Amino acid sequence: MTNFLNHQQILDKCERINEDYEINPEVFDRILDDLLNTEKDTEEVILEGFQRLLSEVDHEIERMEDFSDMKPNCFKGCAFCCYFPIVITRMEAKMMFRSIDAFDEERKRTIFQHWDRYFNQQRGKLQKAYAMDYEEPETKLEYKKMNLPCPMLDPETQLCMAYEIRPIPCRTYLNYSDPQVCAENHMPKEPFSYEFLYTYYFGAVNELIQVLYENGEDVFVDYPMDAWSYDYLPAWIEKWREGTLDEA
Repeated sequence: MTNFLNHQQILDKCERINEDYEINPEVFDRILDDLLNTEKDTEEVILEGFQRLLSEVDHEIERMEDFSDMKPNCFKGCAFCCYFPIVITRMEAKMMFRSIDAFDEERKRTIFQHWDRYFNQQRGKLQKAYAMDYEEPETKLEYKKMNLPCPMLDPETQLCMAYEIRPIPCRTYLNYSDPQVCAENHMPKEPFSYEFLYTYYFGAVNELIQVLYENGEDVFVDYPMDAWSYDYLPAWIEKWREGTLDEA
């Protein structure tokens, strides 16, 4: 029988992380140093950096879990957190779409066909979602109540169609308690978010783009404007599909 952590146990372990665990920013810096010292072309450096820095967030969470003796109970096919609002920058969106464009043809075709169906079927919910102010604290719950899936969620397998490049919010929401709490609540109190790691990840991504930009490289983004323009992931996808992603 699995022994799930209760809410107080999770809080206690997280408090220990807050008090005693020290994040080493050098692990992110080393990725930048490695990439900026290669002979790879600029786009390859950016996309490899994007994916490696995303993965480093996963590794940092694993280090914190080892430190606090916690093991997540999230399981393959559980898509609970795929119904939360995902807000990213235009810069991240462009890197995500460039990465998807590098997928094999069959995988891309599957994603694009899914998007055709998704944006037709979810039009009403999407209009309501786009009208929500993502900075308001009540938005997350109201968005979740709409039962609007992420456009990257495969409705048949309940798996992410771009798992390796999924955004930070998708990586940092984990449940160490009974998975049933997610099935029974829109926003259960038990799961824990490591979204504070976004600061380390985005700081490194921004530094990578900034160095390349200042060196006169073609960074395929409008820097620095794209770094500070935020919106919902479905909205960025629609703009990309319409060819308006570069419009202010």
